This record gives sequence, C-alpha cells and structure tokens, in this order.
Amino acid sequence: MPENARRLHLLLRGVVQGVGFRFFVERQARELGLRGWVRNVGHDMVEILVEGPVEALERFATRCQQGPRGAVVESVDADWAAATGEFGRFEIRPTATSPLWGRSPRR
Repeated sequence: MPENARRLHLLLRGVVQGVGFRFFVERQARELGLRGWVRNVGHDMVEILVEGPVEALERFATRCQQGPRGAVVESVDADWAAATGEFGRFEIRPTATSPLWGRSPRR
C-alpha cells in the first residue's frame, strides 16, 4: 500500500439501484487501481468502502457522484480514514439491510 494511501467510505442515496451502479463503481475502482467493495443497502442506497492513493480516491469519489447513465445521486456521505491494506482487490458484495456506519447519509 502506498504511503499516501487512505480509506474512503461512501454512502450514496438516490436512484442508485437498478441502473448498473455497482458495476459502474467496480469498473471505476479497477481503472484507478483501488481496492475494496461496493454493495446495495436497503432500497435507495449504495455503500462503498475503498482504499488507495488520495488522488485516485478523489477522482473515484467524483465519478461516483456522477454515476452511470440513469442514476441520480441525491446525497453523498463521505468519511476518510487511514488505510488498513485489508483488501486484495475490488469486489461487488451482496446487498445489506443497513450500512456499515449504522446511520443514513445526510440529505
């Protein structure tokens, strides 16, 4: 893991399910060389936990806010932390009933 590596946790709310959002996120993460995961949460949220160089994470976050065609991102909650290096690749995970944070994103 590079010295400038960080961890970014995102919760995106809006029209982010049924539009290929997780596949879009996976493609963006892999293009930028990031590691972590994405999953649907509830009915209108996508949760992402990703690690990598700060510059790549910032580009990734911008791309996620735009989303794929058909997506409408209404709100984003972001939390930055130190990278742990626990991920070997980026993957799509099964849907969860609640986000990792245990709170919903800001509206």
